[in-house]
Amino acid sequence: MKYRITHTTTYNYSQAVGLCQNQARLQPRNFWRQYCGHSHFEIEPTPKDYRELLDYFGNRLAYFAIQQPHKQLVVTAISEVSLFPGRQRHELLPQSTWQQVRDYFQESSGQELSKQQTQALLEARQYILDSPMVTATPDLADYARPSFQADRPLLEVVTDLMQRIYSDFTYDPASTTIATPLLEVLAQRRGVCQDFAHLAIGCLRSFGIPARYVSGYLETVPALGKPRLVGVDASHAWFAVYIPDIGWLDFDPTNNKMPHDQHITLAWGRDYADVTPLKGIAFGGGQHSLSVSVDVLRLHSAVS
Repeated sequence: MKYRITHTTTYNYSQAVGLCQNQARLQPRNFWRQYCGHSHFEIEPTPKDYRELLDYFGNRLAYFAIQQPHKQLVVTAISEVSLFPGRQRHELLPQSTWQQVRDYFQESSGQELSKQQTQALLEARQYILDSPMVTATPDLADYARPSFQADRPLLEVVTDLMQRIYSDFTYDPASTTIATPLLEVLAQRRGVCQDFAHLAIGCLRSFGIPARYVSGYLETVPALGKPRLVGVDASHAWFAVYIPDIGWLDFDPTNNKMPHDQHITLAWGRDYADVTPLKGIAFGGGQHSLSVSVDVLRLHSAVS
């Protein structure tokens, strides 16, 4: 499938901003099931300085600075992305148990690995450690434990955990903010896609399994007979788990499914703090209001 994504962020300030510096992670990545053929920004006022680079995790990062007084900042990212879901990779290879995967990361230093295996191992290991917004705790381990049955294939463990989060938690945008602690989400059983992704990551890391945070978009389909509304889609988040000899597999606990041909990936990292879509500093401005509009438009099928 091929999509055009238009993501517009608007800041309105009560007083003029004299200078602002910003980082945007709003351009989709390229990897085995996705290709971004075109992506550009439209920024008003026009930046004095603008650069594109890759961050530590390989995400596309745009830096820009505006050095003229302004009371409104509008940042629009427009991208065209093709998805090539093909056959799911986990169907092609034997499945390891979760204990085997845990032990692989604990004991692999004494094994002989190829250069490619060593590189993948080192990259995945960082996703076992605590991160700014996700800390492995006994409470998270207790919640996850029913999924971690002895000798159970890791794919089954993660699928069961995803299904349990989907069933046990209520999607409620009014219940949390970006700053809501993960243990509070666990206690109140309510949250949004970001919270559910963080929860799953914390559960998996509590058992020594590498898990990372994925930001992106999800195509929304209007009800039968209803017109498609423009600009009402939203950013989305899910998580991915590393399985040796297979690689990273994505899971969406908000919708209880493995991403296939409707999930567009923007960036990935240890948690939300690594992939914030737009952040920066502004000098002046007083009070401000923020609005975000996202439109995910299906264009046509991509040729694989």
